[in-house]
Amino acid sequence: MTSLTDITTAENLRARLVAHGYVADEGLTTALFLAMKLPQPLLLEGEAGVGKTQAAKSLAELLDTPLIRLQCYEGINASEALYEWNYPRQLLGIRVAESSGKALTEESLFTRDYLVERPLLAAIEHAGPQPAILLIDEVDRADEEFEAFLLELLAEGTVTIPELGTIHAKVPPIVILTSNRTRDLHDALKRRCLYHWIDYPSIDQATAIIRSRVPAATMNLTEQIAGAVQRLRTLDVQKQPGIAEAIDWIKAAMMLGLDKVTVSDAEQTLGSVLKYREDHDLAIERGLDWVVSG
Repeated sequence: MTSLTDITTAENLRARLVAHGYVADEGLTTALFLAMKLPQPLLLEGEAGVGKTQAAKSLAELLDTPLIRLQCYEGINASEALYEWNYPRQLLGIRVAESSGKALTEESLFTRDYLVERPLLAAIEHAGPQPAILLIDEVDRADEEFEAFLLELLAEGTVTIPELGTIHAKVPPIVILTSNRTRDLHDALKRRCLYHWIDYPSIDQATAIIRSRVPAATMNLTEQIAGAVQRLRTLDVQKQPGIAEAIDWIKAAMMLGLDKVTVSDAEQTLGSVLKYREDHDLAIERGLDWVVSG
């Protein structure tokens, strides 16, 4: 098991991540290293499919520590992210007290026994020895009120539950936030975070990433798919394919027993990499022979 103290430099972290199947460039590994060591939350932005979520997953695997994921969405609130009270159990407690003739105060219904942990509280209360990785995924999907709610956690490593008071992190988590930049995040949130933009990889880097994620793939097929995906990104598609789609495409090709994708094969498997009918039409119009062979 790799501990936090074993990782002494960003280059050392990069080598260990590669060994665990995650190929990151110098900028990303430096950002992850600083997030671990300062510690300070890290905001990763980039298009969907470039490996933002996978960075957190790979770091958790490397440290052999829990990955606690909060998936954000429009309308998410504090009770869904932090905690909620177990109302059925509280009701049962009331009925048991009434049947036995015992007095039951309101305070006795709002204790740890009736508390249901959600991701943020679970990360704060993680006992270690390694810090948990707290992944706040697609924070741009939440609203500004939820961003404001996150500030206490990001700034102080604490959360407040009105009935119980302020809870301090036992072992502060390594916090990674991701955003697809569907909207701009508030400056107050950004000020508390390190920042790194993950761009689409070069062909060489994409080839290395695919090889690490799908080691059974041949070099010939890997290089062809990496090049085809990069060419597709030059088209005016609604959803540019990222490394995740490249991996899906190569897995589909391997499932069909292909060592090379022909024009006919591309037509049958294009749904692995392009997700809109209009994008399919655009690729076909440009020429699938150009897509698969350049």
